[in-house]
Amino acid sequence: MHAAVVRSFDTPPRYETFPAPEASGEHGLLVDVLAVGLHPRVRSAADGSHYTSDGTLPLIPGIDAVGRTAQGELLYFVASDGALGTMAEQAVVDRRRAVTLPPGTDPVAVAAAMNPGMSSWVALRSRIDFRPGGSVLVMGATGNAGQLAVQIARHLGAARVIGAGRDPRRLDLLKSLGADDVISLDGDESDVADRLGGAAGDVDVVIDYLWGRPTQQAMPALLTARGDRSKALAWIQIGSMAGQDITLPSFLLRAANLTLMGSGQGSVTTAGIVAELPSLAREIGSGALAVNPLPLPLAQVEEAWRTPTAPGQRVVLIP
Repeated sequence: MHAAVVRSFDTPPRYETFPAPEASGEHGLLVDVLAVGLHPRVRSAADGSHYTSDGTLPLIPGIDAVGRTAQGELLYFVASDGALGTMAEQAVVDRRRAVTLPPGTDPVAVAAAMNPGMSSWVALRSRIDFRPGGSVLVMGATGNAGQLAVQIARHLGAARVIGAGRDPRRLDLLKSLGADDVISLDGDESDVADRLGGAAGDVDVVIDYLWGRPTQQAMPALLTARGDRSKALAWIQIGSMAGQDITLPSFLLRAANLTLMGSGQGSVTTAGIVAELPSLAREIGSGALAVNPLPLPLAQVEEAWRTPTAPGQRVVLIP
C-alpha cells in the first residue's frame, strides 16, 4: 500500500510504498482509509516531540481516520496504541475504538473535526459536571480546537462563552461561532490582565489550550477579579501551545476555590473517550458544528505538511 512515512524527525513524511498491516485478534479489522486529519497531535508525533513518543522510526503518522470496511460500513476510529498510524491507504481498526457513522456522512468533515472537537467535548462532559447556564472562557480560542470549543460550550448549554487569543482575524471570527465576548492576549501584560479580569473574572470553567506565559498571567488576573472567590473555578488544561511550564504562586490555591486538572490521554480512559465519540460524530454529521476542511491528496503529504491554513481550517488527507 501507499502511506505517509516518517524516517527522520527533522523532515516531513514522504509518500512511499509500505507493507500493508494485517488485522489480528478478536477485535481487529482491516479498513480502506477515506480521510485522515492533519492535527497538531499528528505533527508532534511525526517530529518526535509529543509526550507519548518513544523515538521509534520509521513510523506512519495519523491518530484517527474515517474508513470503510469490506462490507461497506463507514467507521470513525482512533488508532490503537502502538499500531501503525492512519495516513495510509489501509489501516487496522480495533472495533472497541470505532463508531459506526450513518450512511451519507461526509468523511472529510468528520476527519477534520473529531480530534479537535473531542478535546473540549470530553473535557466538558467527562472531566467536570458542567451544567447548562454556566460560563466558559476558552484560552487559545483562535486555534482550530479552540474555535470548536467555543461552539461546543455553547452547544452544551453555556450561557456565556468568552474566547481569548492573539490573532485579531481569528478573534473576529469567534463571535459568529457563538462567543459573547473576545479578549485579545496581545499587548502590555497589565492591560491583558485587566481585560481578562474585567471580562472573565467570574467564569465557571476555563478550557486552556495555551499554558505557558498566557496562563501564568491569566490565572491570577481571573482569581483576584472574582466577586466571590469561594465560587468554584475549574481550570482544564488541554494544550501547551504557548509553553510547557508555568510558575504558580501558592497563594492562588489558598485565596480562591480553584480546581486545576488536565484532560487528555491518561486523565480519561480510552473507553471513556470512545464512549463520547458517537454523540460528537452525530453533531458534526448534522452540521451543528461549523467545520472548514481543506482536503488534499495523501500523495501530496510533503506539501500538505507546509500548507498554510485559513482561520478555522484543517488539512485532511485523502488516500
